[in-house]
Amino acid sequence: MTITRQDTDAVRALEGLLQGLADDHSSVRLRAALEVGTTPGPCFVDRLVERCAVEPEFFVRDMLTWALTRHPVSMTLPRLLREVRSEGVQARSQALHTLSKIGDRRAWPAITPALLSDADDEVARSAWRAAVVLVPEGEEGALATVLATQLGRGGRETRLSLSRALVALGDVIAPALLAAAKDPEPRVRTHALATQRLLRDPDAGFEAAIEEAKRVVALDGSGQEGR
Repeated sequence: MTITRQDTDAVRALEGLLQGLADDHSSVRLRAALEVGTTPGPCFVDRLVERCAVEPEFFVRDMLTWALTRHPVSMTLPRLLREVRSEGVQARSQALHTLSKIGDRRAWPAITPALLSDADDEVARSAWRAAVVLVPEGEEGALATVLATQLGRGGRETRLSLSRALVALGDVIAPALLAAAKDPEPRVRTHALATQRLLRDPDAGFEAAIEEAKRVVALDGSGQEGR
């Protein structure tokens, strides 16, 4: 078989893109990820997933995820499902994020309780978002019960992410929130009450909902002390 100049140029272009994904300059990596997404091919999938696990720049990671969504699910899904079991925190988080963007419910079995309660907040947040997208019809209530075990966890962004995930499931979360609102831990009760408020009024701001819930919990505590 004769190798033409076009073939040689294509190989060089491919090598250039693969090298670009690991370039020292974020602008080059961003451009390479854009080009890979524009001209997807089987040879890129592993490299994209590998890069997601170590890429330090948010905007580049976002482009890497977009590039993966441009490839056939038959190529990306098996690789991403292996990645969610990785020991690397960013590898798990970014794989879950990408699965949420792809939205193929065949990935649902990978969203385990261990991931939903992962010790790393970023992994857990990514798992919550993915779970809401991937949960099969009829299993929303069971998912809400698992998610409710994380109420009160972390800082503002983590708590906001969990509230948004729960509210996205709809009224099915009401029993889980009702139970959590009676938890002995004030932080859990506060988060549960704030999420209840957001469920009733999606336009209510998270900060306002939290402040209102804190007042309710404080008054409830005062009442208990007085009895």
